[in-house]
Amino acid sequence: MVNTEEDGLPRLIDAIEEASKIPAKRRQTPIKPTIEKLTTHLYTHGASPDSLLRLADLLTLRNHLDQASLAAITRNLYPSSTVSDEVVLRFIGALGHGQLKPTLALQALFLRWLVMVYHLLENPGVLGQVYGVLFDLLDTAAIRPQLCHLLALVTRRKHVRPFRIQAILTLSRQTGGDPNLTGLLRVFKNYYPEIIVGDATKGRASAFKHPDPQWRQHLDEIQQRRSEAQEDGVRNGFSVNHALGRRLRGTKAVLPTVHTFHAQENSITLEEIDNAEAFVKNLEKFELPTQLVAVLADPLLQKLLLLRPSAEASSRISSWLMACLGDVVSGDADIELLLDMVEVIRDYVIATKGFPPLLLTFFEQFLHIWDDLSPLLNLLETTLLDNTPSSQLSLLTFYHRLLLHWTTLLLSSPDPGQYPAGTSIPQLISHVNKLALTLSQTSPTVHTHLSILDFYASCANLYSNPALLSHISITIPHPLLVYNLYFSPSLAVVSRLCGILAMYKRAWEAVMASPSSSSSGSGSTVKRQLTKHERAQVNDFNGFLMDLCNCLWRGRAFTTTDLNARGCLLPQSVQTVLEKYVRAVDSEMSLAVVFGLSYAPTLCLQAISFMRELEDEDESVQARHAGPVTQASLARLARRGGLELSWQDYRVGVLEYLEAKGFGGIKELMYNTMKNLMKERRT
Repeated sequence: MVNTEEDGLPRLIDAIEEASKIPAKRRQTPIKPTIEKLTTHLYTHGASPDSLLRLADLLTLRNHLDQASLAAITRNLYPSSTVSDEVVLRFIGALGHGQLKPTLALQALFLRWLVMVYHLLENPGVLGQVYGVLFDLLDTAAIRPQLCHLLALVTRRKHVRPFRIQAILTLSRQTGGDPNLTGLLRVFKNYYPEIIVGDATKGRASAFKHPDPQWRQHLDEIQQRRSEAQEDGVRNGFSVNHALGRRLRGTKAVLPTVHTFHAQENSITLEEIDNAEAFVKNLEKFELPTQLVAVLADPLLQKLLLLRPSAEASSRISSWLMACLGDVVSGDADIELLLDMVEVIRDYVIATKGFPPLLLTFFEQFLHIWDDLSPLLNLLETTLLDNTPSSQLSLLTFYHRLLLHWTTLLLSSPDPGQYPAGTSIPQLISHVNKLALTLSQTSPTVHTHLSILDFYASCANLYSNPALLSHISITIPHPLLVYNLYFSPSLAVVSRLCGILAMYKRAWEAVMASPSSSSSGSGSTVKRQLTKHERAQVNDFNGFLMDLCNCLWRGRAFTTTDLNARGCLLPQSVQTVLEKYVRAVDSEMSLAVVFGLSYAPTLCLQAISFMRELEDEDESVQARHAGPVTQASLARLARRGGLELSWQDYRVGVLEYLEAKGFGGIKELMYNTMKNLMKERRT
């Protein structure tokens, strides 16, 4: 497919290139509007590799564009893909002194840009090849801060030489201890701590933070939108991730990068590796980095520990993670640190396709102190969901197993009220409500509906235990989900739903009864009051309970005039259309009764089968009911010599017939909801 947005960029560059050859006073039209269009395009879409190379030439070769225009282009030079060696060398070649060189202010912007796109370099080693050129420019004060930052990123063990150490020390003394030079010297010391000693690195030093985090964030957004181009820019997995000062979002904690301190002259460290061949050749000789927890973010260290596992390494990583938890518990670190660590661990698991036991230990302790499940579950869903019902169903299965696990822990706990899962379960169910509602719409199959009901059956079983109900607030399914499931074409789904709602109703009754008199079926007392969350749900629960009874039993489907009735949330305009359709099919019918026991698509076969069995058993029957059964048709049937059966006995008989066939949920709900049936059960 042709990208029309990308097509516009070459034309803008063409226009600017032509204008750059003409002195400003001789141009017939101003160039500023075209520059603004170019920078806007770059900010919105980024530049492809070809366009990036042309812009690099435009910025680095002598021309008649003003400095403000060149600076504006540089500041908006967002790559949409990787950055080639040619582009890098264009900017490196433009550095230094000379009449044909760009201004030093513009050179500082070039170096700043190289720092910000370092992670996108097609070949990071290209900067190592021009290391000497960059180093020799350190005496230029105007570009020294950006140059030191770039050298700090590029520096490897092979670049650290005595003459360079001496040159930095000399220049540092001449400049009065420039913090940027001190910061670069500390990078050198990481490779040769035994050489660089004394007070040389004790002064104020630059931290080499990212020059513009907002620029980087916008760059990431462009890269994400152009994912097809990003696939060509996979970062070299055989070199250390040297991004200095990687910080966890919103915290003061730092995830260490790979550094091997106290390395000897004959040591072989990961920092020296930049290709697969060198990595394989020295696999058994590497000295482990000082901070092994860097494995969570560094691809090369991940490969080393995967191919050369170490119990000591696992222990050190586990200790670091547990220390993070300890800092949060003691108040020395923000609790958001934990969520940041989960995000880092997620990236690690995706990269390595494995989940080491030490991470299970971390999560076991993590869940004991984390008091808000939503961010964690959202993070999990971001990783697992791929916009398909199958991934949603897999996630629902996971949540169901998690609920069962927590329920088991609560049941085995001597004091359920002190167990953290008791406060997490309502959050989990509320979160699953959204997933279940979405799944019921994206995949309205019987299998999906039954899987959803499996989850809520486990919830209902949990609430049926008085010992647990006294510590856990009730969380009902989403009302729209209840209606979606009730109007399922499967009798099994309808019956299970009704049975689960009956269990929920008994749980509500147990909690709402007075503490002195309330008791469950087992005789245990539930001594607690409704929570604020539960009180807000009672009306919703009563609403869909009334709606289901109106459909099944009372012949008043979709009414909204009864107390608590919501009309199954069916808009009045839709009801009007459906009512006209029903009247057109049968003038004596109405929408209000077509979802009852006799007419509902899921129940009509069972209802007429019940009548047929009664008629087969009674030899005196002279007339059979043609069906469907109504109160008026039963009276007419009796007058014609058919079965003498009251409307109430017929409906009760259908409920019992359904129960005998394995669909007892409907009877259970009716006998727990309809007052006349409740009285009948008691007698």
